[in-house]
Amino acid sequence: MNILLTGFEPFGGEAINPSWEVARSLHNQVIAGATVHSRCLPTVFGEAPRVLAEAISVVRPDLVLALGLASGRADVSIERVAVNLIDARIADNAGARPRDVPVRADAPAAYFSTLPVKALLHGLRAAGHPASLSLSAGAFVCNQVFFELQHHLAGRGVKSGFIHLPALPEQAARTVPTVPSMGLGAQIDAVRLALAIALSGDEDPALAGTDEGSPTS
Repeated sequence: MNILLTGFEPFGGEAINPSWEVARSLHNQVIAGATVHSRCLPTVFGEAPRVLAEAISVVRPDLVLALGLASGRADVSIERVAVNLIDARIADNAGARPRDVPVRADAPAAYFSTLPVKALLHGLRAAGHPASLSLSAGAFVCNQVFFELQHHLAGRGVKSGFIHLPALPEQAARTVPTVPSMGLGAQIDAVRLALAIALSGDEDPALAGTDEGSPTS
């Protein structure tokens, strides 16, 4: 079995992106009998979907988890829905800043994650990891990748979804006011556990509420 785990290159003037630091730390590890194959996606609207599709074609994954940075969030944020909208608050790494355009003009308005999101929430919290469910993955490249991922795998029986991670302490130290942060080791442990839970085949437990996180860009 194979897992495709993606992160993003730094963007917005940052020198580091925890999503890629976590993903590359888990590259080639075996989790619940599956080998992790990590890929770094460009934070570029015109390139990220192509790199993602190529990785899916090469890895032929049984599970895909895309990671992104949501500076300002305090926990591991499990995304439930990707919307068919790009509305960039800042420019991507190629200088593009599309506003109010669809990810795909011929696609549905939204796709849901096919990960067991409430099982992830319950399992992460039970292990002591701060976590929440979110109904907004923003409208930047993270949401675009999430949408393209779900569109690409629709009907294929491959579990897939997106998790946003908080800033690292060294990033938070440079912000005014200081944003919440989580150490890299804790983020790696949380994502490793999330992958194991997603592979377990367990269905979502009957947990009330969504604990919706704050929106990201």
